[in-house]
Amino acid sequence: MAYKRLDPEDFVVSAYSITAPAWTNNTPTLTTFFTSSTQEGSPSGQYYLNVYNLDTSNANTEIQFNIAYGNKYGSGSLLYQAGINGLSPTRTVFGQFRNLIYGDENTDFSFNGVTPVYQDFFAITLERARYKQSLFPGSLNLTLRNGANTVYLTDNSNDVTVDSFLDCGRVYQIVSGSNGSAISSTNSAPNAIAPGMTISGSYGLFLPDIGTIILNKSALNLSIANGGTNLIYTPASNTNDKAPGKLFRQISASANFALNSQETITSDFVFCRARNGEFNYTENPSFISGSTGLVLYDTFIQNPQTYITSIGMYNDNNELLAVAKLSKPLKKDFTKETLVRVKLDF
Repeated sequence: MAYKRLDPEDFVVSAYSITAPAWTNNTPTLTTFFTSSTQEGSPSGQYYLNVYNLDTSNANTEIQFNIAYGNKYGSGSLLYQAGINGLSPTRTVFGQFRNLIYGDENTDFSFNGVTPVYQDFFAITLERARYKQSLFPGSLNLTLRNGANTVYLTDNSNDVTVDSFLDCGRVYQIVSGSNGSAISSTNSAPNAIAPGMTISGSYGLFLPDIGTIILNKSALNLSIANGGTNLIYTPASNTNDKAPGKLFRQISASANFALNSQETITSDFVFCRARNGEFNYTENPSFISGSTGLVLYDTFIQNPQTYITSIGMYNDNNELLAVAKLSKPLKKDFTKETLVRVKLDF
């Protein structure tokens, strides 16, 4: 075995991104949506729902995403303890997402510069097993349907030149359109952005780095003519409204939820060079006389030949860090030079 120190120019670092559908079995668009009647009937069902790709009686069903409802004032769910107003699961949900997204417990949610009077929202959180490193901006296509009326939602990542950031990472506005771009016409039915939308701001926030979509309930509450989905939901205090089910029915009726995930792979390329005068002699002890120390065969003196089968990488403490195996042995002699590119992914 022979050693050679690598030079700084032998190292090149490269990064690239790979994308894949977010849903089970690499399904690009989720078209069927199921919930668990057991969960819906439990206390958590009033403010939180798991959504599956198959009926929960199917052994192959898997959670795809969750729908939660958060309300700053605790409306929309029963109180933890009677007589302590405002302390309810929906208020807890609101506080959790506010701290996660803004990192500030005193901040109100803002949608495209507008702070709605009613500080409440729906949070769609992808099951962690569904995506890789983050969600892929521009891939969100979520359709909401209420009767014969349909609204098509996407993020505006293709329409912005500079990304915006919150405490949780990148943030994009959810707008009416498709494939990361808002519609160009304000009068295009059925997904028009009507003047009434300025009342509530955008449809929500797309937060790819934490796998979360925040939908602005005030925007959804608007009439179809004003660009909303006519959700018509006003939460009552100390009342079990089961708000997530209201959004679930509009998602399920549309049968169209497309989303991709992405992952950045960093690769370290190491170029291992064997020049014509290097690595031509074997160090196998069977080629050396044990008594005289001479090479047993003259041909290995005048015309040595070796075969490179693997490359080991060591640190300065002579510790083996990585091994690269060649697909087939490479013949080496004084008339040949060899360059092997080793790729390390991490």
